[in-house]
Amino acid sequence: MRNSSYLKMALTILLHSKIRSWLTIIGIVIGVGAVVGIMSLSENMQKDMEDRLSEMDLTAITVSPGSSRAMMSMGPGGGGGGGGASSSSSEDTNLTQKDIMALKSVDGIKYMYGQISGKEDVYFLGEEAELSITGVDPQVWQYATTDTVESGRLLEPSDNYVAVIGSGVAEDVFDNEVGLNQVLTIAGKSVRVVGILESEGGSGDNSIIMPIDAAVALIEDAEPDVFDSIIVKAESMDIAENVSADIEDKLMLSRHVTEKDMDFSVSTSASMVETASEMMESMTLFLAAIAGVSLVVGAVGIANTMFTSVMEKTREIGTMKAIGATNRDILMIFMVNSALVGFVGGVLGVIVGSMVTALFPLLGMQMMGGSVSVSLSPTLTAFGLSIAVAVGVISGVVPAFQASKMKPVDALRYE
Repeated sequence: MRNSSYLKMALTILLHSKIRSWLTIIGIVIGVGAVVGIMSLSENMQKDMEDRLSEMDLTAITVSPGSSRAMMSMGPGGGGGGGGASSSSSEDTNLTQKDIMALKSVDGIKYMYGQISGKEDVYFLGEEAELSITGVDPQVWQYATTDTVESGRLLEPSDNYVAVIGSGVAEDVFDNEVGLNQVLTIAGKSVRVVGILESEGGSGDNSIIMPIDAAVALIEDAEPDVFDSIIVKAESMDIAENVSADIEDKLMLSRHVTEKDMDFSVSTSASMVETASEMMESMTLFLAAIAGVSLVVGAVGIANTMFTSVMEKTREIGTMKAIGATNRDILMIFMVNSALVGFVGGVLGVIVGSMVTALFPLLGMQMMGGSVSVSLSPTLTAFGLSIAVAVGVISGVVPAFQASKMKPVDALRYE
């Protein structure tokens, strides 16, 4: 037989068992759609994460109180990598000016400053919003930060009750836009806006940065020379890990602690990148495994449909063999039939997967504080179709082989 004959006869079998075939195809559609949707989301989230992390300052190191590992926020308070207060153990030991003095002897440090943060009610033209306030040393921060000013300027050493605000505070938080030289009221004090930062798409867009002396007076429970974190900038990315290790050793010595009872944590931007990548890979594998279960169910459905088709077509198989059809011909007819079921399910599954993918941004899917732009790549489309056809072929091997080995006489006697 010619290949076109195999396809024609396989299509006839498919069309003559419409309900059973379509129920089987639905199983493949769900499996492929889930795999394509999850892989597409993961692929785009990975790209989005890499784009964001590539903009981070990999020389940034954050020292935080408490023995738990700090996770650095991406707000504008830290020099591109370190941010606000991090989660820590319940019995925190404060970071103080004494710790900064101890770290001055560590080689490889370019900039270093203490930072405090907290949330306070902010008033503007009769409106109120609770916003994050970060206090920094303006003399160092203006050189250490990687934030870019959209309008106005950064903080200067002579500043007191002034602030640099994120683009979200300027444009989105209040009904009226907050412009340069306009005044915010925080804890009864008037704070003049001297700069507005460019949007980074993260939580830092809704932050207010001001000199640490003024922030201590405005943030509840804040104390002079006591910090929520110490931000350090290494001289280069290549020595950041070594500087981090030296900082840890120096602080353990000055604070008289060991690794077992260490009351602070040191984290680098590079370690954050590595941790985030590992988490993303693990999540992708986990979700793909869940979606793979649907494909297994679909494969079982195809095998069941094929065995049923072989039983229904037993007399036709006997007739075809009696008039000259070979074992290979019978095998190919049923193999093409199962592959066709997988292909149709794959096409519909890719369509469903692309629709699900398009819905993710509408559902507000976010990664690291910003929205994820999701698109379906041609490679992923081809992968979805390939896996569907492969599942169809593999599921149809045993039924097709069984059909090809039937004896014409036994097949024609089958009732």
